[in-house]
Amino acid sequence: MDRKVFFPQKILPYWLLAPQLIITLVFFIWPAGQAAYMSVLQQDAFGASVQFVGLENFTALFDESDYLESMWRTAYFSIAVTTLAMAPALLLAVMADRVVRAATFYKTSLVIPYAIAPAVAGVLWLFMFNPAVGILAWVLKEWGVDWNPALNGGQAMTLVIFAAAWKQIAYNFLFFLAGLQSIPKSLLEAASIDGASNATKFWTIVLPLLSPVTFFLLVVNMVYAFFDTFSVVHAMTGGGPAKATEILVYKVYNDGVIALNLGSSSAQSVILMLIVIALTFIQFRYVEKKVHY
Repeated sequence: MDRKVFFPQKILPYWLLAPQLIITLVFFIWPAGQAAYMSVLQQDAFGASVQFVGLENFTALFDESDYLESMWRTAYFSIAVTTLAMAPALLLAVMADRVVRAATFYKTSLVIPYAIAPAVAGVLWLFMFNPAVGILAWVLKEWGVDWNPALNGGQAMTLVIFAAAWKQIAYNFLFFLAGLQSIPKSLLEAASIDGASNATKFWTIVLPLLSPVTFFLLVVNMVYAFFDTFSVVHAMTGGGPAKATEILVYKVYNDGVIALNLGSSSAQSVILMLIVIALTFIQFRYVEKKVHY
């Protein structure tokens, strides 16, 4: 039986929602509106000359080879980060769920990276893989790997991907562990009585029941890869070498803050927002059909 909540005053629900609505308006809706407005303008760095140009900023972007390369680079980056952040998190959650002794210690240890700021995580990975003083860079050189992400674009992209994914593993681990603990043990016990192996139970019982959590994390991690990895890239490579790690969100920063091309930067932010909205819509439209609630 559903219970309905009744407020003694009709205005009370609006007061309760007001703080969140104000935050959303000030920090999300208003900046998005400003970006959309500035994307159809051409202005100098000081705003002394402003001219309406319509969609010229958008058409110029798709004639720019650097921007198209950045789009493909971002697609590769986001898929890699999402995969590397979710798969190990699921494995760790399954292993932690089976631990009996010192379970709290293991779970707490695995959550600690989530408390680290993305920029700090980037600096940590950059230090560990620094060709001059990094311990892991020394190990790679001992294995015969010519490691220098400051000069090799592929190595720089690989390092940024692993740093960004490592930062997100703890977040995914929390949700996967909560999902595993909500699965009725009676189902797993019944499968064991029927002779099902651990692998069979995982693929036929655990994973389908985890599909709502997996779908939620898929959306969250894609958004994270597109937006929240800016500080990781900025701290580690600055988009280099030779723009090898310049993903879309960092190109917005380079063109807007460094090059002071405000019209192009605003157009890029609008396109980036539309891409993320489209990906989220596709995920809800098609991927959610396979989710078992």
